[in-house]
Amino acid sequence: MTELKPRKTLFNPEVKRRGIYVLPNLFTTAALFAGFFAIVQAMQGDFERAAMAIFIAMVLDGLDGRVARLTNTQSAFGAEYDSLSDMVSFGAAPALVMYEWALQDLGRLGWISAFIYCAGAALRLARFNTTLEVVDKRFFQGLPSPAAAALVAGFVWVMIVSGVAGADVRGIACVLTIFAGVTMVSNIRYYSFKDVNLKKSVPFFVIAAIALGFALVAYSPEIALFGFFVLYGLSGYVLAALGLFKRKAI
Repeated sequence: MTELKPRKTLFNPEVKRRGIYVLPNLFTTAALFAGFFAIVQAMQGDFERAAMAIFIAMVLDGLDGRVARLTNTQSAFGAEYDSLSDMVSFGAAPALVMYEWALQDLGRLGWISAFIYCAGAALRLARFNTTLEVVDKRFFQGLPSPAAAALVAGFVWVMIVSGVAGADVRGIACVLTIFAGVTMVSNIRYYSFKDVNLKKSVPFFVIAAIALGFALVAYSPEIALFGFFVLYGLSGYVLAALGLFKRKAI
């Protein structure tokens, strides 16, 4: 039987602690900067820029690990630095942006819901860092923190562009924030897209769908991105419901 090892390098003795590499950590630092910039903009009342900065952090966060693997510059330092950066960009920043924009008018309930989200992100990252490897890498356990941040930041972005004030939708904002925080620490499985083979041939309609997706993002990026992550956030519950239905049908 194969011995299971932790996902993260801090707890995996087989991964060498080879020092610090500039290239992948440059992307991680840029993602951290974007998350911190979002916090600063929220404190100054520019919530649209804050939401956009969180999405920029998502892109940069997706690049650092891929760059490290492509250039063979993975290290224990880089893995832990990435987790700390994620906590700022996808934990503290979205919680503060949402609180400053809408939740502070709810008083105690407002900061508690923001804390639930922030704690959910911290617990999600801690569990991911220490959980033993699973057989099926196609799925995440719980909503990934970048996707949860996209739900929160995307909602703020869409409402601002639509001319809706945070005070007018604070109830929805509260529910969405708690939903994102709780779903991060749930056992709901989410598709990871890690088994997508870009070198494999695909039917014509896939290319057409990709082109349509680019067009939608270009036309209205805030609605397209928020809509995608809403569907992704609900997809885990749909898969769980289908699995439960199939087990009952047997």
